[in-house]
This record gives sequence, structure tokens and C-alpha cells, in this order.
Amino acid sequence: MSKSPLARIAGTGLFTPSQSISNEELVEAYNAWVDKWNAANPDEEPKQHSSAEFIEKASGIKARFVLNKDGILDTDRMRPSLPQRTNDELSIMAEMGVTAARDAMKAADLQPADIDAVICAASNMQRAYPAMAVEIQNALGIDGYGFDMNVACASAAFGIQNAVGLIATGARRVLMVNPEICSAHLNFRDRDAHFIFGDVSTAVIVERAEGEPGPDSWEIIDTRLKTVFSNNIRNNFGFLNHTSDELDISAPDTDKLFKQEGRKVFKDVVPMVAELISGHLADNEIDPTTLKRMWLHQANLSMNQFIARKVLGRDASEEEAPVVLDTYANTSSSGSMIAFHRHREGIDIGEIGVISGFGAGYSAGSVIVRRAA
Repeated sequence: MSKSPLARIAGTGLFTPSQSISNEELVEAYNAWVDKWNAANPDEEPKQHSSAEFIEKASGIKARFVLNKDGILDTDRMRPSLPQRTNDELSIMAEMGVTAARDAMKAADLQPADIDAVICAASNMQRAYPAMAVEIQNALGIDGYGFDMNVACASAAFGIQNAVGLIATGARRVLMVNPEICSAHLNFRDRDAHFIFGDVSTAVIVERAEGEPGPDSWEIIDTRLKTVFSNNIRNNFGFLNHTSDELDISAPDTDKLFKQEGRKVFKDVVPMVAELISGHLADNEIDPTTLKRMWLHQANLSMNQFIARKVLGRDASEEEAPVVLDTYANTSSSGSMIAFHRHREGIDIGEIGVISGFGAGYSAGSVIVRRAA
């Protein structure tokens, strides 16, 4: 397969918070809250305890990194404590994005003057405006332009596609960042979801496929995107909530935080993503048995195993489909990029891999990459 590349990935970066919560710690806090709720609501159907074993069996998650641990484990709060910053201070999301971006720039040996645009692609933005991308651009000293975009857990794949488009229209290099504060839109009073998410930021630099590639460079051979509307993963919190008199964001069954119908999502998304990747490979005349690696969205271990099996026609090894969700949990758009950032060794020049993100929308993206150097 000798197709000319659309662009190259010149470098990636990662910001990981210093605090982590184990399943055991999370369950202890959740069960204590359940006991308090049941005692205060004797006429309601009692809520059930969770367990570390249940969480790992259901998801493959053992722990998650978070920006603030104490607020989440406080049974009177059950949410992170992230004090507001003044308008003169760098915002939290921008700080995360800047840290990951500097890591990527160092890896690619690039300076701010080498980059023409910034995309901030994430499942939630800290504010509506000014754009987070523009704040990150300013903090890094990058000239040009920046914009935000949101396609939930597929945002990184969609962001890479958008970066490729900007390259095609004249940009030399595009910085794409994925700061995800997932703990802030997770309902820690929901037994079926309280364990799912963690916080992190990734960054990717996409450049023109010309000249000598850098020391760890990957050609972007092709990209493919797909969306299908579904209410099975939803977060209804938004600016119009300000107009309502019926908002209780702390309610255990609120739809103003992350909410999903897990079994329906699994049933719908697995075949959708497997067909997307398989069709994408076929249209590029790539035999799936020659794939060296699949860096899949890190939402659920069983989901990734099923998708890899459908694409490869057999079970994938841990090397072929690396897992980071055991320690990071689901980090939305960042998950596939963490896997790519940390697990791309052992692939020779010319060998092929696929980066894929998928989630709410439904949304899914496939990015075929080939090692260049």
C-alpha cells in the first residue's frame, strides 16, 4: 500500500494529574453515601452498594487520575473541588492543554513559531467563550488562529481530521489538544456510571508530509468519520439550563451530567465501529491481518476486545490493542491518544496502525497511520 500521506503526526504529549482514586476508595465513598441516602429516604426503593470487583468486571477499570480527589470522596459533596480562577489567570483546561502541548512540542523539537493553528477538541469546554483553543494559543505564544470543537469521545479523531484539512489549505503545522476534566461532568451518585471517567490531557502536532520526517513521525494515510444520532449517551447540561426553574444537578438520576444506557451503547457501537474500521482498511487496500496496532478509545475493555476481534478476525493481544483504561479509566477523547502516546514502540518504518475514537453522538473516527521514522 503506497498511498501518499495526507499529513504527518510530528509529536504527541500527555498531562497526567498527580492524584489517583482506586476502585476501593471510590466504592468506600459511594457505599457510605448510599447508606446515608437510604437512611434519609426510608420510603424510597433502597439504593444498592457497589464493589471494586463489580467495577473491574464491568469495565476493566482499576483506578482513575483526577484533578481533585478529596471533593469526589467527600460524601457530602461527591464532586471535584476546583476553585474558580480570575480572568487574569490561566484557566484549568488551558493549563492542562498547555502542559500536554509543551510535551508534544518538545518531542517534535518545535517552537511556537513553527505552529500556525490550535484546535481544542474535547467532550466539554470549561466555558462558551473566549475559545479554549485561543487561550492555549496565547499561553504558548503561537501566532495564527484557534478554535474549539466537540464530538464527545471521538473528538480527537475528528480533531486530527480537521488538522489535516487545515494543512491542506495552507497551515504548516496544527496543534490539536484534548483537555478532559471528565470528573466534573460525572455523576458520582450513579452506581452504573460513578466509576467510568478520569481526567487527563493529550496533545498532537500534525504537519505537512514533506521534507525529512522527525525521529518519531507517523504518516496519516487516511481518515474516516461517522455520526449517528442517539440519546443512549447524553449530557444535557448547557447554557439554556439557566432559563429553567427545575434544575437539580445533584440529583442521583439527573440528566444534566453524564448519563448512558450501557447495554444499548455496547450493542450499537461495537458493530458500528468495527464496520467503520474494517471498511476504512478495505477501501485503502489494507489487509487487517497486517495491522501492527489498534489504538482504540479507552471506554470499556470488553468493547475494545470485541471491536478488535471483529476487525482482525481473532482475539488481539495486549500489544496489538494496548489498554490504558485500567489506570486512567475512560478519559473521553484522550483515551486513544494516551494509548498511542504510550504504546507505539516495536513498530517498524512502513508498518500500519489505526487510531480510533468513538462515543456519544453516536460519533466515531478512524485514522490510519504508517510509521515514517
